Amino acid sequence: MSIHPTAIVADGAIVPDTCSIGPFCTIGPNVVLGEACELVSHAVIDGHTTLGRGVRVYPFACVGVAPQDLKYKNEPTQAVIGDFTVIRESVTISRGTASGGGMTRVGQNCLIMAYTHIGHDSTIGDGCILANAATLAGHVTVEDYATVGALCPVHQFCRIGKYAYIGGGTTITQDVLPYSLTSVARDNHAYGLNKVGLERKGFTPEELKQLRAAYRVLVGGRNNVSQALDQLRAKLEAGEAGEHVRYLVDFVSRSERGVIR
Repeated sequence: MSIHPTAIVADGAIVPDTCSIGPFCTIGPNVVLGEACELVSHAVIDGHTTLGRGVRVYPFACVGVAPQDLKYKNEPTQAVIGDFTVIRESVTISRGTASGGGMTRVGQNCLIMAYTHIGHDSTIGDGCILANAATLAGHVTVEDYATVGALCPVHQFCRIGKYAYIGGGTTITQDVLPYSLTSVARDNHAYGLNKVGLERKGFTPEELKQLRAAYRVLVGGRNNVSQALDQLRAKLEAGEAGEHVRYLVDFVSRSERGVIR
């Protein structure tokens, strides 16, 4: 085990022999590190926090710290970080609250870039990228392989769908459509399909064709949301669309804050 002499590892913390703990790191008594984790230096891991295998934490990141919620009364809530996720400089990840489910969760193979904040009770899926200074309020859900651009504030309880791409500086106050390219001009708009990102993830030409057609119905016409959903459900029943369009319809149907169109 490599633990720098200036690091502070509290009694009770679980640190496997394969971990590397750099100078001036602080690890709390209820922390569990997975195999081959690396804390580069000056990192704080606190609370009932679990880091998966191969997680790397850069200087001045604070993971599992108390939530920024006045209702929080030091309940033993959790933060869980998935395998091989990278947490860059000055990131803050708050643990959950008793009233919000008790857990903040970040999936596997995520890149959490510098100065990002992940608020209490948020859930980040696998393979997500949160760019520099993305700011997620409490109870935010970011689904698998979504990208949140730099300097994007995300309102509490918003959902960001799978494979969505949000351009830098976009303020998110409603749910972001899966597969979409969403950015800010004078107002926030879904500009259509995240075609390049989906091609990189291996979507077939037929899947892209079906999603493009679905987006024309949902955001490109004069239909309101209910009318668009009715048309898309008809396509599904007729066998003209597949699983990704079905997921898109389900996502919009379950939205409580409305979606950005």
